[in-house]
Amino acid sequence: MRRALLLGGLAVLALALAALPFMSGNYLVRLATIAFMYVVLASSWNIIGGLAGYPSFASAAFFGLGAYGSAIVRAHAALPLAWCAGALTASLFALLIGPAILRLRGHYFAVASLVLAPVLRELVNGATDLTGGGMGLTLPGSTALSVDATARLYYAVMLAAAVGTVLFTILILSSRLGWALRCIEQNEDASTVLGVNTLTAKVAAFVASAAPAGLAGAIYATWIGYIDPTDVFDDLLSVKPIVMAFLGGVGTIAGPVFGAAIFVALEELVWRNVLNFHAGILGIIIVCLLVFIPGGLGSFRHAAARVRALASKQTNGTARVRSAA
Repeated sequence: MRRALLLGGLAVLALALAALPFMSGNYLVRLATIAFMYVVLASSWNIIGGLAGYPSFASAAFFGLGAYGSAIVRAHAALPLAWCAGALTASLFALLIGPAILRLRGHYFAVASLVLAPVLRELVNGATDLTGGGMGLTLPGSTALSVDATARLYYAVMLAAAVGTVLFTILILSSRLGWALRCIEQNEDASTVLGVNTLTAKVAAFVASAAPAGLAGAIYATWIGYIDPTDVFDDLLSVKPIVMAFLGGVGTIAGPVFGAAIFVALEELVWRNVLNFHAGILGIIIVCLLVFIPGGLGSFRHAAARVRALASKQTNGTARVRSAA
């Protein structure tokens, strides 16, 4: 019964997502596309930050590299090749830098990953001939598609990227790598006793985290049609995925998805209209989540289940006492 309800709910959700771009205006389509992009970023961060427990702030670096890798290739190739180039660029960077910074732990690793985006931003600013420097790059658009058709195209592409990232996370979680990452998250030193090559596993997770984030940056670049270093290497892109993952539940499959949905709603309805939205606010939110609900909002569901179990046990115990009397 429960399985049937789940499958039915997923079918209804799939139909709703398929119908949305044809039954709503460009504003909602754009908002949904951003939400899917956030799902990709939060789920990709969850691989290294949630499963392995390494507090990475490298999402902006991967996103920016994906955007520029895609933009440079797009001048000479079709869209799919440009998107693949973006994901590959971010993955190669993670593979090169990972063995060095993943020897660090805790806040040392966090700081090392945090400086990646600013350093890359300055390097891109200086490489004027290749990247356009501070002036940015303008990407060729598709003249064959109307504005509405273009919006629907990128809605579908970003949705596919989000679904693919979630499935990719499930695949990792059910593999030997997922087991190794869980061991590292629990106790890295003890993991070596179990035969886990911790550095190899962490680098694999770092690369696996980089690929979807780079893909999101690549799709974003071709969607917007113009990128500059300040935009795609924005420090907020390193902080937002962490907030989303903590909102929904770190280390879970569904957590980053729900967290991204909540974040988009808050960003659009509250922060954009009421607060001066900046990284400081997100930093405060992260601290509050870590202190008060470290398991994310998903922990309330588990707490409610425990309360129901205790209540049921107490009721059964009371009934037995009464029957004995």
